[in-house]
Amino acid sequence: QVQLVESGGGSVQAGGSLTLSCTDLRNTYSGHCMAWFRQAPGKEREVIASIARDNSAHYAFFAEGRFTISKDNSKNTLYLKIDNLKPEDSAVYYCAADYFPPSLCELGSPFGYWGQGTQVTVSS
Repeated sequence: QVQLVESGGGSVQAGGSLTLSCTDLRNTYSGHCMAWFRQAPGKEREVIASIARDNSAHYAFFAEGRFTISKDNSKNTLYLKIDNLKPEDSAVYYCAADYFPPSLCELGSPFGYWGQGTQVTVSS
């Protein structure tokens, strides 16, 4: 069973950078399909990026250029680096995972395992 825990959220000033982490505490994941989502108050959850076992990544249109997804399989950890943070980036950020092969690891994949989320608050 996959158990995901996010960390790295906090309060930051606009223009700064932040790196979020997501670790599979039970070390069962073996670097399969993973993704980052976010949900702002009053808004629907939206996907940010996904990354497959072979490190191929997909980004939502709004995420291209400022968001970078990466992973370290040896640490069972997924990362999301956000540059040039904006107040509209304020949200709860979630990681998700599932056993999809690279060909099926996409932004719209139906991820079955989720973390509890980490809050990011960006002040202007």
